[in-house]
Amino acid sequence: MNKIYQFCIIIPLLLFSFSAETHVQHYKDLNQIEFDIYRNNKHIGKHIFSFKKEGENLEVISEINFEIKKLGVVLYKYHVKGTEFYKEGKLIKFSSKTKQNKKKKFVNLSLENDDFLIDGSSYKGKASSDFVIGTWWNHSIVKAKSQISAVSGRIIDQKVEFLGEEEINVNNKNYKTLHFNFSSTDEKLGKDKKLNTDIWYEKDTLNWVKASFNKQGRWEYKLVLLK
Repeated sequence: MNKIYQFCIIIPLLLFSFSAETHVQHYKDLNQIEFDIYRNNKHIGKHIFSFKKEGENLEVISEINFEIKKLGVVLYKYHVKGTEFYKEGKLIKFSSKTKQNKKKKFVNLSLENDDFLIDGSSYKGKASSDFVIGTWWNHSIVKAKSQISAVSGRIIDQKVEFLGEEEINVNNKNYKTLHFNFSSTDEKLGKDKKLNTDIWYEKDTLNWVKASFNKQGRWEYKLVLLK
């Protein structure tokens, strides 16, 4: 079993053996990525990324909007907007504000020497600059030991398992993909805090295509637009 697991890990590490900076540069020609969000097969909202470049600087703006309704009544409303700043491919600053119904969360992150300094609603302190913001578009997250919550700033120690190559259909388009599962390594976390998310990246371009997870329902993110 251990040999099988090691084999599954070696494949993606070979595929993603570049530095995080190289991964970010991979997206230098992108302008926008748009996802439809589904809960229990019902379309409830959007997740949109906008990319702005200026010389060696890259700004990535991410915005999520969705509502859960029953009989026309809004039961849950969610909005988050975050901005990542990269210089020469390296993350130097991140900020986000989230509103879950009336509850507010936030993250402010900056690069200080070789560490990230985080001021978040769930975590305040330092973190390794090898960690990756959990916004999923940057495929270097597959080889990060931990990700940083883009909503609250908490550190999520993760295990990444390569589940294989798959051909999937998303919005009537076929993609050859690499399928990964991300899970929390901290067994003490409550069920609502544990990470257990499946992500599909297109094999040739390494663009994010789809995500799915279970949390009070079946959730899916499906690629709509990439330009």
